[in-house]
Order: sequence, then structure tokens, then C-alpha cells
Amino acid sequence: MPQPPEPDWIETRLVGARPQAIAALLRYFRDLDLAEEAFQEACLRALGSWPKNGPPRDAAGWLIMVGRNAAIDHKRRQARLTALPDEAAISDREDAEAALVERLDAADYRDDILRLLFVCCHPDLPATQQIALALRIVSGLPVRRIAAAFLVGDRAMEQRITRAKARIARADIPFETPGPAERAERFAAVSAMIYLVFNEGYTDANPQGERAALCDEAIRLARLMLRLFPAEPEMMGLLALMLLQHSRRKARFDKTGAAILLEDQDRTLWNRGRIAEALAMIDKAMLHRQPGPYQIQAAIAALHARAERPEDTDWGGIDALYQALERHAPSPVVTLNRSVAIWKLHGPEAALEMIAPLAGPLDGYFYFHGVRGNLLERLGRKSEARDAFGRAIALANTPAEAAHIRKHLDRLEG
Repeated sequence: MPQPPEPDWIETRLVGARPQAIAALLRYFRDLDLAEEAFQEACLRALGSWPKNGPPRDAAGWLIMVGRNAAIDHKRRQARLTALPDEAAISDREDAEAALVERLDAADYRDDILRLLFVCCHPDLPATQQIALALRIVSGLPVRRIAAAFLVGDRAMEQRITRAKARIARADIPFETPGPAERAERFAAVSAMIYLVFNEGYTDANPQGERAALCDEAIRLARLMLRLFPAEPEMMGLLALMLLQHSRRKARFDKTGAAILLEDQDRTLWNRGRIAEALAMIDKAMLHRQPGPYQIQAAIAALHARAERPEDTDWGGIDALYQALERHAPSPVVTLNRSVAIWKLHGPEAALEMIAPLAGPLDGYFYFHGVRGNLLERLGRKSEARDAFGRAIALANTPAEAAHIRKHLDRLEG
């Protein structure tokens, strides 16, 4: 008799299977709301079945089959309550079953999740709605997390996602992989979505966790995109960036699940194979002489990866790259990241002065208060540091983030 999994284990397995299950159900039904409802029904049945019988070997396949059957049963019940159309409207129809088989079995470019990303990033949707919808549908992020990523309120984000789904329904957007021209138009939005999926897995403190598997899924999707756009340096940059960040996976958390800062990590745990692939990818991208945000971020990560010891880090080069990133993709978060290089080069006072204007736009951002608290602590301003760390804990997105900040507070109070 299989041992029943713990409830939190079940939840992470459902989260990990969500992208593939939703994408397959959408391909089958071509109805976004119905695909979501089918997946939710399958999850409810999993919660009832898996604790008693144990999880299936293929969680995504189980959820797809159960969700599809549940939705078909629902549609049949609805059909019994709906009057039949005139005979003339149904007597000359093509074989509907054959069309379903074609949708399920056609082999030309049938990566379900990638197709779903392109659907969510349809140009009929505003850019902010594209990424928000894809984060909700593909990776199943809670509205609160998506709102935090966009620095907007929960209610505003909920409305944004609802409007996007309604627009897809009204516009009768085809649930097919777009052609080459359309793919090029949606490149930026799909790339951003892939990176956001990666970041959702990146925050999981368990290297073997189902949510951590989203990192591997994002890297796989980036490789697929690179096959579609083999000469696109920004896709090379994105893939290199994710490989470099993922190379540090085993060194980023301690045994309690608390985050370990880059300078404190055991660099012998870094995956040198991923680093080597990423560095070669960056070199290839640079040959195109078309710098962009992903390439610059990858170059920053590469400088960290090349340093054998923390004290070997080229902070001057990192500061210069962040200045370039501010020109290509200016944002308060980029300036906040640059402040770490300024601290290393010119001290905590200069860094604190740099981030002072960010207090308004980043007031709801965990990392702003964490960085500010760290700088205040180093300047001996313990009371202000304590307040900043308290605010950071209130905004933490994961237990690992909160645990890391608590260590700072313990040190202040010790």
C-alpha cells in the first residue's frame, strides 16, 4: 500500500503539473475558462484520491485525463438541457471526432506550453495584460504575487486578468501556434513570461521541489524559442542568464531553508557545466553587437560566476553594466540592484543615498527594505535598520526570504 503524501507535497505536485495540464486542456477544448475549470476539478479529485491511494507516476497526465473527462461530462449535462438545432444545421457536419484527434495528435510544432504562452501573449491584448494572464494561467501564480511583481494593487491586477480573459473570448483568438511573423511580434512578451516562470521556480528553497522544476521548464522553453529564433541575441542572453542563476541552485539555501547571499555561498556547489554553457552563449550573443537587457543581465551574472572568491568580483565592471541596463531598461529595481555595486565600491553611505529616491515606488517591494536595512545596519543605525527589516519580513514572498531577514534582526538584537 503506497504511503499517502503530505498535503503540502500534494500542493507542490499540482503546481508543478499545472502548465502542462492547462495547456493540454486548452488545446483540447479551445476555451480558456473551461480549461481552467477542468483543471480545478481535477485538482479537487486529486485531493480526494491521492492521500488514500498515493500519487500517480505521471501527475500531469492524470490531471489532464481526469480534467478532460470531467469537462466532457459537464458539457454533456449542459447539452441535455439545450434544444437541438434545426436538422439542416447538423445534417452536413464533418466528422467532429476526427477534428479532435487531429488536435491531439498532429505532430507539427505541438509543444502545448509554448503554444499557450503565445496565446496569452496575443497582440490583441495590452502588454501588461499579456504577461499577467500568462503568469496566472501558465504558472498559476496567486494574484497577490503577480500584483507584487507589477507593483500594483491586488484588485487592480484581478481586474486586469479578468479583462484579458474576456478579450480573448470576445476576439475568438485561435488556440494555435502562430506563424513566423506573428511569433516575431510576440517575442518580447513571451521572453518576459519565460523569465517570470523561471523566477517563480527560483524562489523555491527545496532544490527537488515541484515548483523548483519551473526553472527547468523555463530553460526548456527558452531552448525551444532559440530554435525558433536562432540568430536572436536577446534569447541567447535570456538562456544564458537562467543557466547562470540556476547553476547556483544547490548553494542558495541552508538546511533550514533560509536564503544564502551570493557572497556567502559555497562556490564549489555551483554547477560548472551550466556556467560553461552560459558563458559560451554570452560570447556568441555578443558577436551580434546588439546589446539588450537580457544580455546585460547575463553579463552581470557572468562576472559573478567568473569570480573564484567573493573578493575577486569585478564590482567596477558590474556597476558599468548596471549603468548600461539603466539606459536600456530603466526601472527602480535596476537602480536598487546597482546600489549593491555602489556599496562595494564606495561604501554604504553612497548606496543609501542612491536608493533614497526609490522609497516611494518600491515601498511595497521586499528587496528594497532588505537592502536598505542592510545598509543602515552597516552604518550603525540600528533602530532604523530594525524598522526596515521588519517591513521586509512583512513583505516577504517566501519563508526563505523571511528567515534570511530574521537572521539580521537576531544579530541586531543580540
